[in-house]
Amino acid sequence: MIPRVNIPRFFHKALRQPFYALRVGWKRLEAYRCFIRGSGPAPAPESVTLFLTHRCNLRCRMCGQWGESGVTKHVLPAELKEELTPEVMDDLIEQFKIFKPNVTLFGGEPLLYGKIIPLIRKLKAAGLHLLMITNGSLLSQYAPELAGSGIDEINLSLDGDEELHDRIREHPGLFRKIAEGVESIQRLKRESGKKKPLVNLQCTINQWNYRQLERLAAVAKALDADSLTFHHLIYLSEGVYRKQEEVFYDDFGCDSPGWKGFLFSPGIDPAVLIPKIREVKRRVRGIPVDFYPAFGDKEITEYYTNPDFRSRSYSAHCLSPWTCGYVFSDGSVKPCLNLPYVFGNIREERFLEIWNGEKAGNFRRRLKERKNYPACFRCTEFYRY
Repeated sequence: MIPRVNIPRFFHKALRQPFYALRVGWKRLEAYRCFIRGSGPAPAPESVTLFLTHRCNLRCRMCGQWGESGVTKHVLPAELKEELTPEVMDDLIEQFKIFKPNVTLFGGEPLLYGKIIPLIRKLKAAGLHLLMITNGSLLSQYAPELAGSGIDEINLSLDGDEELHDRIREHPGLFRKIAEGVESIQRLKRESGKKKPLVNLQCTINQWNYRQLERLAAVAKALDADSLTFHHLIYLSEGVYRKQEEVFYDDFGCDSPGWKGFLFSPGIDPAVLIPKIREVKRRVRGIPVDFYPAFGDKEITEYYTNPDFRSRSYSAHCLSPWTCGYVFSDGSVKPCLNLPYVFGNIREERFLEIWNGEKAGNFRRRLKERKNYPACFRCTEFYRY
């Protein structure tokens, strides 16, 4: 279902894409019914994230993959290069036609995937809602093709204005390059009379930008963005990570290496952040702006000061494995971006057979019994459903 505190966020999305919102609402209702029954099966997923590649051309400090604590830096070169072939993707798209999931392209940097534009066109030809999450560094190169590809949304990661973004990403000239790409897409949309792709700015609140969040609000207006979302920082304490490792290993015989990339101190003073959030909400007009998860002041304070934080405004149950699947660059299907537990592999089985296979059912039943795992309260997907 849709958490009560997320309703304003969902309402803004529904205004921009009503048929998409209606389909999402119906699929979440189906997923919730299966969750209540609790026997393990789930309806065909509302969304599927395609993790196209581990490769990325940036080293953003706070990134759990390639950042200062990132785990992908320790992945073997052969694994880094592994990507699904066009033939495997074609077969997967044919399967998607059966249940029409919303598809998200992710990575790494998805624009580094070798056949990205043909893949986008095929996904849209199959009638699927398509969103891409990108660092924007290659937007100017791909702007004409993206503007004409039919892709529905581009979620663009930015940390602030030119000075702030380039300093955090440690990449001089990056902001200007991104802005040129966005401006090209917006111009091509106007010339063709199209409203899509929507360009959504996404900002991770971090220790280097939280005192200047209003800078990105000005950028959103200048780039004619369709929305602006500030995401609370994902991080873990050593204690929570150890608990996650112990509990998850007891249940499934594997650890949680993906979460190790988020082992750091947030460096954020909530007494400064909370007034800054109020200021941004007060100053921004004409663009939907939200802070996600939609914590209140007390929860924001606890989130950044209490390692064992538990939200009171959201459900204690993780519903993501009933609604969203993740297909990785080696073909593995997983319930979460940061867990190693594998439901199956699309190179060996069909997606829906994997989705409701024995391993998937076992995982959902155990998760429902536990409600959540120690790291769940630091995961954005936990607060989405």
